[in-house]
Amino acid sequence: MKIAYVINSLECGGAQSPIPDIVHLIQERGGDVTVFGLEERDGLAIPLLRRAGIPVRLRTGRKKDHINAYLWLKRELKAFKPDVVWTSLTRATLLGQIVARQLKVPTVHWQHSARLKTANAWLLRLFCRETLLWVADSETVARFAKKRLKLGNNILCWPIFRAPPDAPTARLWQKGEIIQIGSLGRLHSVKGYDVLCDALALLRSTKELPPFHMIFAGDGPERIALEERARRLNLPVSFYGHCEKPLDFLSTLHLYLQTSHWEGLCVAAHEAMACALPIITTPAGEIPRSVVPGESGLIVPFNDAGALAAALTSLLRKPACLGEMGVRSRKMVMQRFGPEAFAQYGHAVLDAIPGFNASKNDA
Repeated sequence: MKIAYVINSLECGGAQSPIPDIVHLIQERGGDVTVFGLEERDGLAIPLLRRAGIPVRLRTGRKKDHINAYLWLKRELKAFKPDVVWTSLTRATLLGQIVARQLKVPTVHWQHSARLKTANAWLLRLFCRETLLWVADSETVARFAKKRLKLGNNILCWPIFRAPPDAPTARLWQKGEIIQIGSLGRLHSVKGYDVLCDALALLRSTKELPPFHMIFAGDGPERIALEERARRLNLPVSFYGHCEKPLDFLSTLHLYLQTSHWEGLCVAAHEAMACALPIITTPAGEIPRSVVPGESGLIVPFNDAGALAAALTSLLRKPACLGEMGVRSRKMVMQRFGPEAFAQYGHAVLDAIPGFNASKNDA
């Protein structure tokens, strides 16, 4: 079973980082997977895939040169001769569907986000009518995709996060320490980091708060603007840059923030919880389903700096409780996304693809 795994780009993001775990399960069932990237962007996912022994074929091109991307993909897949074309993200899904139809190869498509632009939703419905299977990266995305894309029963859920049982545990706050707060992800407008900076600015007038420091781990198009905003507001923040070992970084924190405007599953937030961190989050994507307000974290409204500042204040004033909240956070994530759950979801998806049924007993 040869699978062409086609993805928009090989930047470091939530759709790219889980690929090794996904591919390894496919390989256990006898699948032979090669990743085809339509664009490099920052290319930070390439070393991750190569360390995992996953073959990568990368196109040199731009974000919107769709005709050239289509021609490249058609040449590559015609030579590769896949049994299945498995796509990730909208551009790859649209072009992959067109090429697969021409090659008479069945398609499987990931849906990663609980939000789609109107034009993209229309194109997906138009071009992907013959899709063998849709795979949602979380239950929230599955409900969204079924309604927005008007799907029937050809959609299954496979949460893309495999919570590692050996994830390092975040260190407990000690009296007199600076409380370390962090967030992990691309520095992109969707993450709501401008609102987070405004919330931190509001804390300057809040009395009797222990000292704290905020760390942004990641890189992206908003970095310069965020650094300027932090300087202008005189915020206690630093910028870590690209993080090659996210779990090691997360284990140095006491509290995690996820202020996104929208998400799918959101791997970074769940990695933080796996490291036993309490979390303050917006109700984006799947994250709220993993948070018990008041016990493992807090949920604040979208785009509300005042509510975020109030939530931060409530936790910063009782730092000795952060460790207990983190323990509950880790327990929840391990139950929902541990290795057994990941494998169970994954096998159910592979069972729905002709050609994998026979390999299950051999796995």
